[in-house]
Amino acid sequence: MRTTATAKTNTPSSVANAGLWVLQVLMAGAFLLAACTKLAATPQAIAGFEQIGLGLWLMYAIGLIELLGALALLVPALSGPAALGLSSLLVGAALTQLLVAEPVTALVPLAYLVPMALLAWARRERTAHLTRLVSGRV
Repeated sequence: MRTTATAKTNTPSSVANAGLWVLQVLMAGAFLLAACTKLAATPQAIAGFEQIGLGLWLMYAIGLIELLGALALLVPALSGPAALGLSSLLVGAALTQLLVAEPVTALVPLAYLVPMALLAWARRERTAHLTRLVSGRV
């Protein structure tokens, strides 16, 4: 009798993958809107970054990071690294809100962090694959 072993992979099922894509599109839209408010220098965005005290250059830099991250979420090979990077950005935003602004405002980046961290974890194989490609260890 011959048995074949099947290798278990960390890739999600087709239903889970579809759900992840829906979440990625929604999160990309949220980050696209956030980036637009910063890059358009809306009064609310300016006021928030003036409160931080690091200058408006940071507002534009974060807006650009959010824009690139939102776009990268929609590219299959980049979705894992993008989710990981945007998760890091959200941790920084939450810490900044806790330390500089009203602590209750940290709830907004923390609320976005939950689905973004889920995406980063679910797409971790894509992040590992891209890391292997970049380092030449394919």
